[in-house]
Amino acid sequence: MSNSSYQPYRSHRRRKKSHAGRLGLAGALTGAVGIAAVAAGIVFLRPGGDGGGSAQPTLASQGGAGQGSSVRAPKIGPPVNFTTPEGYGYSLAAVMAGTNRQPLGATEAPPSGTTYAYADYILTNSQRRPVLLDYPADLFMPKSQVPADAKERCMPQAGIPDDMCTLPNHSKITGRVGGSKAPVEENGSTMMPAGASYVVRIASDLPVKEGLSADDLRLYVWNARYTSDRKGIQLNLP
Repeated sequence: MSNSSYQPYRSHRRRKKSHAGRLGLAGALTGAVGIAAVAAGIVFLRPGGDGGGSAQPTLASQGGAGQGSSVRAPKIGPPVNFTTPEGYGYSLAAVMAGTNRQPLGATEAPPSGTTYAYADYILTNSQRRPVLLDYPADLFMPKSQVPADAKERCMPQAGIPDDMCTLPNHSKITGRVGGSKAPVEENGSTMMPAGASYVVRIASDLPVKEGLSADDLRLYVWNARYTSDRKGIQLNLP
């Protein structure tokens, strides 16, 4: 083979090699960009990353769930365990019941001849993980002890004796048993730390007759989230 025919062949190979080099470099750059994009996608989608992680838990405000001070464990009735459809576990036990003109502190004074009903119970997170702070127990009183102007607001419930009803009410944590940790706000929900026990007071928002006896008051759990058979479960006092 002559040099004249050989030289173009070598030149052609150099051009092919140079072209292949440019293609290889472009491919490498494209691959690097692709890998960087994938990596960026992984960082963005990773739970808890800078792209949208969940907020850290914070203590619940005193005006919301209430925190209460640390108290000794009071005498209680038999504890009853409940589990919600979400798998949250609670233990409830009654402490006491009674009447008071201001059962939760600053309350509008009731009319003459009336007072407010209340009851205390222990609410415990029976699991080793945080659970939603909820107040499963409801306060019931005899219909005969409800003033005439409030009887329409005193509601009976399935599975509760017919002569009992519950007035509008609200609940508040008044103490943390044995140094239990306070509730925390987590992703917009108020949670009970693992194993925490609180003293909860439930009080009627509407007055009852002043002659109502503490022995006439009852605590029941009746909501379908806790009692699937729609029967009220009583929390017996000690």
